[in-house]
Amino acid sequence: MSVDQLYSAGDFEREAIAKLDELFVTKDVVVMVGGSGLYIKAICEGLAETPKANEELRNRLQAIFEREGIESLQQMLKNLDADRYQKVDLQNPQRIMRAIEIAEKTNIPVENINKQIATRNFNTIKIGLNISRELLYERINNRVDEMIKNGLLKEAHDMHLHKDLNALQTVGYTELFDYFDGKQSLEFAIDKIKQHTRNFAKRQLTWFRKEEDVKWFETNDFERIVTYIESK
Repeated sequence: MSVDQLYSAGDFEREAIAKLDELFVTKDVVVMVGGSGLYIKAICEGLAETPKANEELRNRLQAIFEREGIESLQQMLKNLDADRYQKVDLQNPQRIMRAIEIAEKTNIPVENINKQIATRNFNTIKIGLNISRELLYERINNRVDEMIKNGLLKEAHDMHLHKDLNALQTVGYTELFDYFDGKQSLEFAIDKIKQHTRNFAKRQLTWFRKEEDVKWFETNDFERIVTYIESK
């Protein structure tokens, strides 16, 4: 895919399930590692049918965001759907834009968007690995340093002309785009990447802690993890 194409969790669900159907022809077990809770839910349980991303509307919302800031998007969503406003990540402009798209195009209540609606022809075992917050944050900081060392700066610079594309509104790019635009120093931008990645990891932990079917282990509990999987 190109970075100028819109790609939703629903698109991911369709493609991932097709790949799983292919893999299960020859494999008894497939391991998925990650990541964003919504995308994992899309594979394991399915997502409610929501409108496809509307490029014209998204471009209009992006222009509002660039001209007026995230507060205008927040107010638009609040006016359209107070329930969605209460439940969406209000610091994530892409999530707000998607919520506005859904609110404008459908009457599906927000509480029904992520409810299980699909049956799957495979069983799912969910395993979570515990790690101390201090070690997690240390690894995140080190990983960002490694990414910078291995070429993230050049990669972001090569994409700078396309900085307004939806696919590039992500941690690691947006902070460096601000650096290229002279809005902040490189050191500040790198610190912001680390901070925003830590914030994202915290939200991931909050999501998965609420998942009742996740079985948690310490990272060195290899034998117990294998025993648990075999018991299932």
